[in-house]
Amino acid sequence: MAYGNCYPKPGDLIEIKRQFYQHWALYLGDGYVINVTPVDEGAPSLSVSVVSIFTRKAKIKKQLLKEVVGNDEWKVNNKYDRSRTPLPVAEIIRRAERYIDREVSYDVLGNNCEHFVTMLRYGEEVSDQAKIAIGSMVALGAVAVASTVLVRLIRGASREKDD
Repeated sequence: MAYGNCYPKPGDLIEIKRQFYQHWALYLGDGYVINVTPVDEGAPSLSVSVVSIFTRKAKIKKQLLKEVVGNDEWKVNNKYDRSRTPLPVAEIIRRAERYIDREVSYDVLGNNCEHFVTMLRYGEEVSDQAKIAIGSMVALGAVAVASTVLVRLIRGASREKDD
């Protein structure tokens, strides 16, 4: 089910809302997209992150948009156009077609589906969701360190009172 602009043009980025993350594909035309899928041929493309996280491998496939989307919501989202210039459409499609059926390395934070499609569209890998995840991990780490320091300070003050 589409939300927002549901008439993609070749070279457009397609954002698909999954339960815990956004999956990204690039529209090729005639109802087809290119996207990162699990290496396991039997695994549905919906499970790309779960399967690929553990194998650190993924496969690039050309599939019908409706098959990739399933029952999830999707929209055209060329959000990086505000800060980057898209390559010419013919170049985007040419670059995309070279990847079809290739196995690639996969890393949720450094080389995910959003990185892949932005590399095709702009010639530069970008992923806001990876930046947000990294920022969250850094923040959690900082909280953990601060908590540890605070506990040690409290324990130290408590021991000084006992002496």
